[in-house]
Amino acid sequence: MDKEVIDMAKTKIKKIKIKQTKSRIGAPKDQCRTLDALGLRKLNKVVELVDNPAVRGMINKVNHLVTVID
Repeated sequence: MDKEVIDMAKTKIKKIKIKQTKSRIGAPKDQCRTLDALGLRKLNKVVELVDNPAVRGMINKVNHLVTVID
């Protein structure tokens, strides 16, 4: 059991940086809620999230409002 915990600690969790580049004004409510779920509440804010399919799906939904930073 301890070996598994140590192995998981050694593995790097992939992260992704997202920046809100466009305003949410005029966007539908579901897209505003998606930005909230991503932690983007102000213009030009950058957040770092775990790179997983759920986050990728949210980015895809608001891809016209955000930019992925490498």
